[in-house]
Amino acid sequence: MTVGLVACAMAVTAGTGVRAQAGANPVSDAIRAMYDSAKKNIKDSATIAEATQAIFDFKPVDSVRTYGQIVAHTAGANYEICAGAKGEKAPNSEAAFEKLTAMAEIVKAYDGSVAYCDAVYKSLTDKTAAETIDMPFGMGKAARAQALILNSGHLNEHYGNLVTYMRIKGIVPPTSRR
Repeated sequence: MTVGLVACAMAVTAGTGVRAQAGANPVSDAIRAMYDSAKKNIKDSATIAEATQAIFDFKPVDSVRTYGQIVAHTAGANYEICAGAKGEKAPNSEAAFEKLTAMAEIVKAYDGSVAYCDAVYKSLTDKTAAETIDMPFGMGKAARAQALILNSGHLNEHYGNLVTYMRIKGIVPPTSRR
């Protein structure tokens, strides 16, 4: 395992406020902890009491995605990125999810994508994290860990979008409630 890969996983995880237990696979444990935090933030944003269809339809300006489209986008990206990490073609295309508009459909799609990714993260070891894979979206070849770190970073990026939308609507985000 390269020093850079270990340093990257440690640096990214340090920013999540989660710490993995020291064990036989400390790097993959850290990557899993980072993902667990990120997926929870999106799920909680999609299911908080104030999450209504009106919130899912909200966007602050016309040039950005709606709240629901952001959650749907993360579902599609989960499939694409985790399929790359798994070494297979995504069972669902990213674009298909961005067309969803009903809150219940979007939450169901997100849950399905998380179940798919959970299996990939669960099987991760430090050895398999270092294996070279074809990255999603034509990003070339890289360590499997890079794809899974990308996925967690992507979820966190869009959680940040959702937080802004929630604040605009006077909603306290899940991480501020904890």
